[in-house]
Amino acid sequence: MSENCSHNCSDCSSNCSDREGRNNSFLVDANPKSTIRKVVGVVSGKGGVGKSLVTSMLAVAMQRQGYQSAILDADITGPSIPKMFGIDEKAVGNDEGLLPAVSKTGLEIMSVNLLLDNPEDPVIWRGPVIAGVVKQFWSDVIWQDVDCMFVDMPPGTGDVPLTVFQSIPLDGIIIVASPQDLVSMVVEKAAKMADKMGIPILGMVENMSYFKCPDCGKKHAIFGDSHIDAAAAEHGVDTVVKLPINPDFAALSDAGRIEDYVAEEMNEMVARLERI
Repeated sequence: MSENCSHNCSDCSSNCSDREGRNNSFLVDANPKSTIRKVVGVVSGKGGVGKSLVTSMLAVAMQRQGYQSAILDADITGPSIPKMFGIDEKAVGNDEGLLPAVSKTGLEIMSVNLLLDNPEDPVIWRGPVIAGVVKQFWSDVIWQDVDCMFVDMPPGTGDVPLTVFQSIPLDGIIIVASPQDLVSMVVEKAAKMADKMGIPILGMVENMSYFKCPDCGKKHAIFGDSHIDAAAAEHGVDTVVKLPINPDFAALSDAGRIEDYVAEEMNEMVARLERI
């Protein structure tokens, strides 16, 4: 992908990943005032594996390396990103579009919870409405000079993931899974969807991979032996991250201080993202 890519395929002759396998008539233009260089989706074939945690850690890790990061929270019915970053204020806008919230370290964030009067109110909308909001987060929000945007997707392969895959020019996806035996099925669903849409898999993250004893340092596979390496090899994915069970993740997320965690586990994935 060219660093000067505008993600507007209509006036470009390059044969890049934005074109392959996708009907470009579905692509939605970003806000004219936005500058977004790379877009990475964070996906899973099932819920409860920690996509929002992984999305947040990746964005923070990239920000620490000097890249302006942003998060588009596409998990409309379960938006947790603002709380993890301690953001309470509502999104504002002007005649040119909505303005994303900005975290304490400068990450740009847009989530439906930034638009609700009460963030604890449920979002009881049908699929087409939810999909429309996701597209508006891309087209109506003014994203300021973003080097890498992460899209936190809801689980599965339904309306919203399909909308993101078709409407937003993803440069690749990162698949999140957990250690159980069913990881092969979870990864397979997400991988096959990416393949059908012509979007490369940049890496895989196994969350809750092990617990490291603070006393002896031994690693314990509490949720069973890891299967992520085999799944990655099957799909030709070189970059694999194994996140431990770490109480600090939950404590910092609950306190809105996820940016305080130095995610050394994500160094290899950051290096992979730098190459796209």
